[in-house]
Amino acid sequence: MATKTAELEAILYAAGDEGVKQADLCQLLSITPSALRELTNGLKNKLAEDLNCGIRLIEVNNLFKLVTDPACSEVISQYFQKDSSKNLSQSALEILAIVAYEQPITRVEIDDIRGVNSSGAIQTLVWRGLVKVDGKKDVPGHPNLYVTTDYFLQYFNYSSLSDLPLIENFTDVYEDNEQLDLFNEKDNQNQEIE
Repeated sequence: MATKTAELEAILYAAGDEGVKQADLCQLLSITPSALRELTNGLKNKLAEDLNCGIRLIEVNNLFKLVTDPACSEVISQYFQKDSSKNLSQSALEILAIVAYEQPITRVEIDDIRGVNSSGAIQTLVWRGLVKVDGKKDVPGHPNLYVTTDYFLQYFNYSSLSDLPLIENFTDVYEDNEQLDLFNEKDNQNQEIE
């Protein structure tokens, strides 16, 4: 008979990139949330301590999933050979910030904020899995509503949207022409993760 740790690992492996919600794991493993916390912390530590293991356990918005170790990002990038390893353009970062802080938001609303057409950059963000369509706005034409994804949180090393820097902490004018980078605020490394 498998241990709860082995069962947890098997469930997360089978779930793949979708991950599994905390409540579902508790139900599947027939354990309490505190027991699950102890179990996930144990598995997280076990994976992190094994230098021969290229897998890590992360939690994003009460969703647990197995991901590749950031130390293996170069070989993973070579495996997938996508341009997703390239940096986002300035316009894509602007749009990502707008979506992150104003979601759900339509493309037209994004265009109004930026003053230029954003459709191409939005499609790039959707393709890269950082933004997704989450319903339609109840107005004539029923435009798509865009929101950030769990992968957005994972990519920028946030656990939830509440970890984003507060807008009130920024001013409209930056001294010495410094450029504001909302997504490096936590000193993250923007690694490519599976």
